Amino acid sequence: MKSLLKFLPAATLALGLALSAAPAMAQSTPPKASPAAIAAAKEILTIKNAGAMYAGAVPGLVEKTKIALTQQNLNYQKDLAEVAPIVAQQLAGRQNEIGEGMAQIYASEFTEQELKDLVTFYKSPLGQKLISAEPRAIGLSMAFMNSWAQNFSETVMGNFRAEMRKRGKEI
Repeated sequence: MKSLLKFLPAATLALGLALSAAPAMAQSTPPKASPAAIAAAKEILTIKNAGAMYAGAVPGLVEKTKIALTQQNLNYQKDLAEVAPIVAQQLAGRQNEIGEGMAQIYASEFTEQELKDLVTFYKSPLGQKLISAEPRAIGLSMAFMNSWAQNFSETVMGNFRAEMRKRGKEI
C-alpha cells in the first residue's frame, strides 16, 4: 500500500494530462460491450484499486477551477472560496464516471474471455505480486529513464558542439 501511495501522484498527474491533452478522446464513448465483459472489467479495476487513481478527481478539479477563477477575479476571492465546497458537494461522486468509462474501454479492448482470464490472473499469487510490486517498478523505471535522459542529453549536446566546431562555430 505504501508503494501505491508513492505512485498515486504520478498516476493522478498522468490521468490529468491524458484528460487535458485529448479532450475529444475523453468525450468519446467506447463501443458497447456485453454486461458480463463490463462486469469482468470492473472486477479487474477493483482488484487493481484503479479507483484510487481518480478518487480525488472532483475535489481536485474544483480546486483547480477555483484557483483559475480567483486569478481572473481577485475581488471575488472570498466568494469563490465559499462557493468551492458547495460545488464540490454538488458534484460529489461524479468521479465514478471515470471508472465506468474505464470499464467500457477495457471491455472494448479485450474479449469477455480475456477479461475473465485477467481476473483469474490478478487473483493468483503472481497477479497479486504484480499489483503490489508494479507501482514501485514503474516509479523506479521512471526515475531511471529521467536519469538516463539527463545523462544522454549531455552526450547529445557534446555531439552538437563537436559538429558545430567542425563548421568553425563554438556554442
